[in-house]
Amino acid sequence: MIVAPRTLYVLHGSDGFSLLEVMLAILLLALLLAGAYSGITSARHSMRSGEAIIERVDKVRTVQEFLRHQISRILPFPYAQDGTKVEVFQGDGKFMRFVAPMPGYLSRGGAYVQTLALTPGDDGLQLVFTSTLLNGFGKGKNGPDDGSTVVLLDHIEDGTFRYRGLDPQGELMNWGENWQDSGTTPLLVRLDLQLANGARVPWPQMTIPLMMDVGARRAGPMGLAR
Repeated sequence: MIVAPRTLYVLHGSDGFSLLEVMLAILLLALLLAGAYSGITSARHSMRSGEAIIERVDKVRTVQEFLRHQISRILPFPYAQDGTKVEVFQGDGKFMRFVAPMPGYLSRGGAYVQTLALTPGDDGLQLVFTSTLLNGFGKGKNGPDDGSTVVLLDHIEDGTFRYRGLDPQGELMNWGENWQDSGTTPLLVRLDLQLANGARVPWPQMTIPLMMDVGARRAGPMGLAR
């Protein structure tokens, strides 16, 4: 009868935890929680980074499709006239102006004077698109800021428009950055872009042929600055 309480006392003492053991357990739990939080944070960052890349790729593809659609449908319509000289197409390494129809969901009917320009942005260059109805358009009356202006793409490190057409003998000329005969249109337009490293998306070379028949172009001298 005397032994039972003593036995209970020994068992009770063996079931307890010291303060050091409790602190070690809390420390291990904190380390496990910190590791789990770090893993979750890393996974969220990777997911957001992947989503940003996918979004950027989709945007680049959408811009490419839009450019192909608009440039391939350039029309030999004059948008300005100086005496007997008409302006049908203007282009250099950083700027293009031409007449083309707009996609149905963006059009109010009729042809539009459209521009593509590589202009300075917050982080490198940006590709800016403007459109104005051809009816009533004229230099000194309408400018690049009139009509609708949209930044198609940003974070561009460098970029160049190039053009290719026929010489007076009907031979295909080399690529050039300056289209000098504004009374005619080129046969091919190329856009070379180098996206900034932060974009992490390559820009494939774009060579766009115009859909109109070669016979629709005005015969005459055509020039590319060499």
